[in-house]
Amino acid sequence: MDIVDLREFYGSRLGLATRRSLAGRLRPRLAGVPGGRIMGLGYAMPYLVDCVEKPQAQLAFMMARQGVFRWPEDGPVQSALVDECDLPLLESVIDAALVIHGLELTDSPQDMLREIWRVLAPQGRLLLAVPNRRGVWARFDSSPFGHGQPFSRPQLSALLKESQFSVISWSHALYFPPSTYSAVLSAAPAIEGLGSRLMPALSGVIIVEAVKQVYAVAAGKRVRRLLARPRPVLAPVPATRRLPADS
Repeated sequence: MDIVDLREFYGSRLGLATRRSLAGRLRPRLAGVPGGRIMGLGYAMPYLVDCVEKPQAQLAFMMARQGVFRWPEDGPVQSALVDECDLPLLESVIDAALVIHGLELTDSPQDMLREIWRVLAPQGRLLLAVPNRRGVWARFDSSPFGHGQPFSRPQLSALLKESQFSVISWSHALYFPPSTYSAVLSAAPAIEGLGSRLMPALSGVIIVEAVKQVYAVAAGKRVRRLLARPRPVLAPVPATRRLPADS
């Protein structure tokens, strides 16, 4: 889905119901970083608006394969088109990263997470919302969560551990089916409440909060660098023939 498809989805009734459900889960976690520097990656603008209060700085990065549009419509532009594996930021400058419609759509999830690790400040937080492999939403292409690579909790845990993130919490959202019927959308809040209590593993979306680990990565990278780049050994090379005396 490109940026036009994503924008049209969030302007639909199903998109608005999706936004309300996810924002309800994300808001308490983003409320813990007031006055911080927040980066959205993928298509995070609706949730930056709904969940972030009075940030020191706010960026909305959109992936090159999706496209980009001006955001917000008024005031200084805070959006940019980026390569998700080569972000245009210095190291350790972001307090929190919110990734929605991003990890499942990249060709290199591991490289993307390592690049996010690079730009996060020490103990910076990462919030990921990705389609659940076991959920209904990953099986229908009527929403953005039906596109790309869905994940299970063990898969996300392994990716985050490899990228030197430590998981803080898990949560789930989108238990109502991705239907445009008015009856389903009207009952969505009630279905969300029942689903979270009765069948949490079958949610449409998995939300994971993780924190950047610093010292373990520094040590690990040093070991890998030393092993990968051994110093060359200089040895004398014997001459193959003797030069004439009058040369």
